[in-house]
Amino acid sequence: MTLRTADTALTTAEKAFDLLTCEPAPLVFDARPVPGLPDATMPLPELRMLLLYERYDSDTVDLLWRQLARHARDWGPAWVVGAIGVALPALTRLAARISTGHPRHAEDVDSEVLAGFLEALRTIDLDAPRLWLRMCWTAWRAGAAVVDNNDDEELPPDFSTGPRSPRMPYGHPDLLLTRAAATGLITAEAAELIAATRLGDTLIEQLAAEQGVTPGALRMRRRRAERKVAAAITSGQLTSAAR
Repeated sequence: MTLRTADTALTTAEKAFDLLTCEPAPLVFDARPVPGLPDATMPLPELRMLLLYERYDSDTVDLLWRQLARHARDWGPAWVVGAIGVALPALTRLAARISTGHPRHAEDVDSEVLAGFLEALRTIDLDAPRLWLRMCWTAWRAGAAVVDNNDDEELPPDFSTGPRSPRMPYGHPDLLLTRAAATGLITAEAAELIAATRLGDTLIEQLAAEQGVTPGALRMRRRRAERKVAAAITSGQLTSAAR
């Protein structure tokens, strides 16, 4: 696993995980209730190494994370640290990918990726499908928000309903998308794609599976539509008000 050289939220979490799981009394995980995993209890570092070097199907991974998340929720802070530690290789890769080209924001990205994953660990619906994917996606979106201001390929950060909404008459995002579709700037399907994945909680991987296309193809379709909307907003050609 590649870790950052400076102290960041992720490297601090790694140190906490090391202290929690070192001998003589490392925290152990009972893998026996999870079909597909070894029929044994194992220290969390061993579980993490197993996940790094063995390939398991999504059902097995989701069952594992359902159990880890329940431990974190029911058994206290030690299991929160433990669950985060098991996820750290994936979280570190996510943060490094987001930070590529944005070195000034690397520490903030690390913090937000960890915060996003912790929020998912505490609150996400454990019974819905694709649990691990949804947890990672929550962490990704939290980290990506740090560098959104530097991304001019998709919708600008002003395309928001939060307190940073602009004074210009951009209007509510849903209304803007409706207007963009009504005027033929983008298709209704593209508007629904943006609304579902940017403003809602729908995973683009879920839509891709339902539509029988790749997530990459849907992202490219969304990016093209967002560029058109962003350009129309910037030029003043698109507001939420009918003309």
